[in-house]
Amino acid sequence: MKITTTLSAKTDKHTQKSEILLRLIVGKINGKAVAFRAKSRIFVSPERWDAKEGTIQTDIRTTKIMSAQKRKEVEEEKQALQETSDNLSALISEIKSKFLATPVEQITKEWLEDVIDRYRFPEKYEVKEEKPAFFATLDLFLNKHKLSEVRKKNFRVIYRALQRFEMWNKTTLDLDTITQETLRDFEEFLRMENTFFQKDEQSNKWSCINEDYKAVYEAYPETRTPQARGQNTINDIFTKLRTFYLWCIDNGKTTNNPFRHYKIEECVYGTPYYITIEERNQLYNADLSARPQLAIQRDIFVLQCLIGCRVGDLYRFTKANVINGAIEYIARKTRDNRAITVRVPLNAIAKEILERYADHGGDKLLPFISEQKYNIAIKEAFKLAGITRIVTVRNPTTGEEEQRPINEIASSHLARRCFVGNLYKQVKDPNLVGALSGHKQGSKAFTRYREIDEEMKQDLVKLLE
Repeated sequence: MKITTTLSAKTDKHTQKSEILLRLIVGKINGKAVAFRAKSRIFVSPERWDAKEGTIQTDIRTTKIMSAQKRKEVEEEKQALQETSDNLSALISEIKSKFLATPVEQITKEWLEDVIDRYRFPEKYEVKEEKPAFFATLDLFLNKHKLSEVRKKNFRVIYRALQRFEMWNKTTLDLDTITQETLRDFEEFLRMENTFFQKDEQSNKWSCINEDYKAVYEAYPETRTPQARGQNTINDIFTKLRTFYLWCIDNGKTTNNPFRHYKIEECVYGTPYYITIEERNQLYNADLSARPQLAIQRDIFVLQCLIGCRVGDLYRFTKANVINGAIEYIARKTRDNRAITVRVPLNAIAKEILERYADHGGDKLLPFISEQKYNIAIKEAFKLAGITRIVTVRNPTTGEEEQRPINEIASSHLARRCFVGNLYKQVKDPNLVGALSGHKQGSKAFTRYREIDEEMKQDLVKLLE
């Protein structure tokens, strides 16, 4: 089963919008392909429709040359487009949910039109107040609960995993009947899902090797093939799911709490590894003139080491974030809880880097590339700079310690650890360092930096001589 979307060629002369059309591909029945088309009752302007992807374009950019009124109008349109996109996603989820609960011989064009009509205009069929379906409630939570866009995306990954779990287990998730046993079954599914795939070493591509599971993954795919999930990842998924359930209870959606007797384990992290100030300077001074594009990303990484921000915040920086010799921003991860401005003064190296790229095109602070390519560039720059020392890390999947060259595991977050680790090593004051790194007061992250470093250990041992 699969659902595709297209936009009608007809445009309403009053609203200048066209209707989104749905195509439900049932599959083959008795050797014959079966598919049905229907109108979604959802409309969007053709200029905001991505015909290639079959999605609504919600990312409309504002510019400084726009008037305040124009920016307001753009923001209102972005919000309306996001609501329309969410409505479309919710409708498709409803159709898939109803499809799973309906015998395939009953799936017809009339059935599809009825499902759409009942979902879009429930008041026509309302006899008594009905309890919303599990995924419809989860959609409501994502739309009503105050969440950052990053957290919404994380919830959507869990959303799709729950849909695959429901289809794989041939069950229907219900807010009132989910138990701790259901949660344990979901945890088992999360741990085993990666075993349904196999990587072809020649093509470097993953393919599903479980015939029974193929239809499940085709119905609810991911942009990245599910990999083995470690305990910390499992913990994070269930912590978010518990947040959803507590919201449901607080808002009268259910009185059932399957987490009452379900224990979520504490996350376990290894001692953070980070590069020293000497290694940072070694990287910055490395001759990468033969690789000018790599040198640019090296400079961006060094700047990140000097301001300590998360990569998500870094990529949002524009030239306007540089104010009176410092970088100023509100950390995206914490801005919903406390909108406190982080101000990090720029040292000589940071100023040198910003001056080097002051004339690059665009409003962005630096010539950024995709985060994935940025992480690849960091690893390569480390290797060429000769920063390859062995560090002990905790394997996030197995939980076992292992030794790896630091260049192989370097990423953008290592810049943040470089900033925090080297500052904390000097002052041992989490609140002072947190004021520069954007950590909230009392953050548990600093407990991992309290390990006595090797230099201090050597000084202690010398006392025995």
